Amino acid sequence: MKRKKQKDINLKRINRHALLFNNREKRVIDEYCRKHKIKNKSKFMRESIMATILQDYPTLFEFEEDNTLFTSR
Repeated sequence: MKRKKQKDINLKRINRHALLFNNREKRVIDEYCRKHKIKNKSKFMRESIMATILQDYPTLFEFEEDNTLFTSR
């Protein structure tokens, strides 16, 4: 009998951000994804953006009180 995974409602992706690219940027992204066999562009962009943010904010996922961007307020 399989046990259902308990999902954290706070981690569900319900917020949307739109990005606009010109034709040249889109071709570059498409070529990069094709070359590296990236099927999920949304995941790729999300991980790329978060990796860039984490370079500047190293305590993002350290769960200390009042020390992270993810602290509930």
